[in-house]
Amino acid sequence: MPSILLANVQSIENKLDDLRARIKFQRDIRDCNLLCFTETWLNPAIPDHAVQPAGFFSVYRMDRTMESGKKRDGGVCLMVNNRWCDSTNISPLTCSCSPNLELLIVKCRPFYLPREFTAVIACTVYIPHYADSDTALCELHEALTHQQTLHQDAALIVMGDFNRVNLKRTFHNLHQHINCPTQGTRTLDDCYTLFKNCYKAQPLPAFGKLDQAAIFLMPAYKQRLKQQPPIRREVARWTDQSVAALQDALDDADWDMFRRSSDDINMFTEAVVGFIGKLADDTAERTIIRTFPNQKPWVDKNIRDALRSRTAAYNEGLISGNMDLYKAASYNVRSAVRKAKRSYGEKLESQLRQCDSRSLWKGLRTITDYKRPASSMMNADASLADELNTFYARFDAAAIKTTNGCARSECTSEDNAFIITEHAVKNTFRRMNTRKAAGPDAIPGRVLRACADQLAPELVSTEIFNLSLAQAVVPMCFKQSIIVPVPKKQQPACHNDYRPVALTSIVMKCFEKLMRDHITSSLPATIDSLQFAYRTNRSTDDAISHLLHTSLSHLDTGRGNYVRMLFVDYSSAFNTIVPSKLFTKLTDLGLSSSLCQWILNFLTDRPQSVSVGKQVSPSISLSTGVPQGCVLSPLLYSLYTYDCVATSDTTSIVKFADDTVVVGLISDNIETAYLEEIRNLETWCQENNLLLNITKTKELIVDFTTKQARNYKPLIISGTPVERVDSFRYLGVHITQDLSWSCHINTLVKKARQRLFFLRRLRDFHLPLKVLKNFYSCTIESILTGNICTWFGNSTKQDRRDLQRVVRSAERIIQSELPDLLSIYTKRCKSKARKIMMDLSHPNNGLFSLLRSGKRFRSLKAKTERMRRSFFPQAIRALNQV
Repeated sequence: MPSILLANVQSIENKLDDLRARIKFQRDIRDCNLLCFTETWLNPAIPDHAVQPAGFFSVYRMDRTMESGKKRDGGVCLMVNNRWCDSTNISPLTCSCSPNLELLIVKCRPFYLPREFTAVIACTVYIPHYADSDTALCELHEALTHQQTLHQDAALIVMGDFNRVNLKRTFHNLHQHINCPTQGTRTLDDCYTLFKNCYKAQPLPAFGKLDQAAIFLMPAYKQRLKQQPPIRREVARWTDQSVAALQDALDDADWDMFRRSSDDINMFTEAVVGFIGKLADDTAERTIIRTFPNQKPWVDKNIRDALRSRTAAYNEGLISGNMDLYKAASYNVRSAVRKAKRSYGEKLESQLRQCDSRSLWKGLRTITDYKRPASSMMNADASLADELNTFYARFDAAAIKTTNGCARSECTSEDNAFIITEHAVKNTFRRMNTRKAAGPDAIPGRVLRACADQLAPELVSTEIFNLSLAQAVVPMCFKQSIIVPVPKKQQPACHNDYRPVALTSIVMKCFEKLMRDHITSSLPATIDSLQFAYRTNRSTDDAISHLLHTSLSHLDTGRGNYVRMLFVDYSSAFNTIVPSKLFTKLTDLGLSSSLCQWILNFLTDRPQSVSVGKQVSPSISLSTGVPQGCVLSPLLYSLYTYDCVATSDTTSIVKFADDTVVVGLISDNIETAYLEEIRNLETWCQENNLLLNITKTKELIVDFTTKQARNYKPLIISGTPVERVDSFRYLGVHITQDLSWSCHINTLVKKARQRLFFLRRLRDFHLPLKVLKNFYSCTIESILTGNICTWFGNSTKQDRRDLQRVVRSAERIIQSELPDLLSIYTKRCKSKARKIMMDLSHPNNGLFSLLRSGKRFRSLKAKTERMRRSFFPQAIRALNQV
C-alpha cells in the first residue's frame, strides 16, 4: 500500500518552497508515494510544472471552477511518485467541483502491489465547512459506488479535508485511520480504506503559518498471504468403492457376537460403536492436503505457464531493450485469467443446474473470500484445556448426584409405551448432514447416511435405542462429550469469554431427534405461551412484535403512562440446570415417569473433556446443566423455565430461550407490581439455581411524557444497581428508549454494504443472473429484511432511503431490477399475520377478530401514529385490502 502525505495548504503556490525543502531534506517525504493536498487555490491558468515539487512527481489537479461559485477556497491536487508508479500506469478516472464537494479520483497500477489488489484507486476529497453535508455525502457516495463497481479488486483510498463530515454515515464498511487531531482538538482530515489497521497516522508540522497539521500515513497493511500460515490437515476421502466396501463389511458382520458378549447396555453399546468406528476408519482412504489463504481453484496450469513466459520475456526485454514480447506475454496472462474465471463460472452454473447448492456456495465463498476469520485457539497455552474444564465444572454440586436413585424408584415399567421403529431410524440416518463433525466415537455422519440400511435394522433401533428406553439408561459412550471452546470475542481475556460447545456422538444426536419429537408431541399446546423459542411457526419476529405491541398499547391508552423493560442476562444458563428439579417439572407437565427417568439419566454422570487445538484435558464427570450442542438441550431449557411467568396483569415476561425481558406497564407512577415482579424473578432464580448476571442485565425506560421530568426508582438486584441504558440489542434488533429505528437501520446498512463488496467480486466470473440474485438474496437482502415486520413500519423516510440506496447499489452491480423493501415488508406482514391466525395458542391470536361479515378483520384502536404504523395494525390493514 502507498505511503501518503495529506495536508490542507491554503494556496499551494505559497507553500512550494516548504514542500520542496521537505522533499529534498526529509527522506520520508521524498520517498512518499502519494502527496494529497486540499485547498490548493489553483486555477486553470497555472500550469502543472509550476507547482511540481520535483521531477519524479506527476501532478493531477481539480481546480475550483466558476460554476461552483468559489473565489477563495477550494481546489484539490494529487501528486504521484513515479518511482512508485510510472506515469504511463496512472489514469485520472473522474473529477468534479460543486458548491458542496470537490473530488478527484485517480487510478494507479504500480509495479508492486499485494496479490489481492489489481490497482489503487486514490480519491482526494474536499468538503467546505459551509457545505450541505447530506448533499456532499450523496454526491460522493454515487461516485465511489460507481468506481467500486468498475474496479472491485482495487484498493480504495479516500482521503482529504472532510471538515468533520463523517463518510461512514453512507459507507459503513470503511475504516478511518487518522485518530490524532489536525486542528486544535478537532480532526478535520480523514483517510478511509476498506481494511482495518491499514495505516498508522503521524502528525507533521503544518505548511507555512497554518494551524492545520499535515498528516503522514505509513502503511501497516499485512498481505493476505502473510496473515495466515498454510494449513496441513489429514482428511478422509470417501469414494464409491470405499462406501460399497463398508456396506459389505457391515452386512457380513456377526452382530450376535456383540449380543452374547455382555448383558450390560453400556458394554454392549461401546463394543458396537467401537466396531463401527474402527471399520469406518480402516475403510476410508486417508490423504494430507495443504491449503494456502490466497489459494484460488481457477489458478490452473495455463495461468502459471503464462506467468513464467511473461517473466522470461521481461528479463529478455531488459537485456535487448525490446519490450514487445513482454507486452504480448502480459496480454496472454490477462487472457488466461479471463478464460480461467469464465471456465470456473461455467462450472458454478452447471452446479446450479444440477441443484448442487453446497458446491455452488462453496465456490461463491471461494470467489468472494466470504468466510469467517480463523480462530486463534490453535496457538493457545497447553494448560488452557485443563483450566477451562475445571471452570466449566464450577456449577456441579455433589448433593444433586444422589437424586438419581430417588427418581428411579418412582419409575414403573408399564410407563414405557414409546417404541422407536426401524423406519424412523432409517429416515433420521438418511437426513444426517455429512458435514457434521464426528463425536468422541469417531463415527462420521457420512457413514450413518450411506449405511442406514445396514445399521438401522435390528441393531440400533431395537438393540440399543429401545433397550435404552426400556431400562431408562443412556449408554455412557453416548453421554460422553468433548467441549470445544468457542471465543465470544476476537481477543478473549478470561475463561468466561469462551462458550462451551459440546461435541457429542452423531448416533446420539439421531437418538435425541427422535426423542425430541416424542417429547414435543406429549406436551400441551398452551404451555408457556410467551416462550417463543423452539416452537412451531414461532420466531424472533413474534417475540419482538409482542414486546413492542404490549408496550405501545399501554403507552397509547393514557397520558402519563410509561414502560420499564428489564433485559435479563443469566450466567451460563444452560450449565446451571439442576436435573432433579427438571425431573419434577417434567413430571408435573404429564410426561411418563420412565421418560423423565431417561432424561434424568441423560443429564447425570456425563463424562466431559475440553479440546483446545491439539491439547485434550482429562475427563471429568458432571451432573449439572445441559450440554450446549445437544439436540435436546434447547427444549429441556425451555421446559425448565416454563413456570417463570408473570404474576400481575400489568407485567409480563417475554422469553426467547434464555433471552428474557420483564415488562412493567406503569400507570400513575405506581411501580409496585413491576418491582414485585423483579423480586419474584430473583427468588425464582435462586430456587432454580439460575444466576443473574447483573453487570449485563440492563433496564430500558420508554416514556414519551415531556411535560414533567420523572424520578424513576433505581432498580437494585442482590444489592447491585442495574444500569439504565438508552438502547439495547435484543434478538438482533436495537430497541431505543424513543422506539425509533435509526440506530438499528444504520447497523443494517453498514453490514449490508460490507457484503456488496462480495457481490462485485462475482461479476468477473460471468455468472448467470440467477446466481447473482441468489447470492444477493441470501447475503444482503437477508440482512436488510431481518425482523423487518417489527421495525420497517415506523422507520423514517431518511432511513428508508438509506436502505433503498443499498438495493440500488446492488441493482447496478447485478444490472437487474431487485424487489424493493416496501413490497417485501407488505408480503411478510401478510404471511406472518396468517401464521398467527392459524396458531390458536399464539398469545397474539386474539388480535385478529373477524367482523360480522366474516370477510374483514376488526381494526385495532390507535391514538398515535406510532401505534398505527406498528406491526399488528399494519398487518390487519394489509389483510383487509386483499
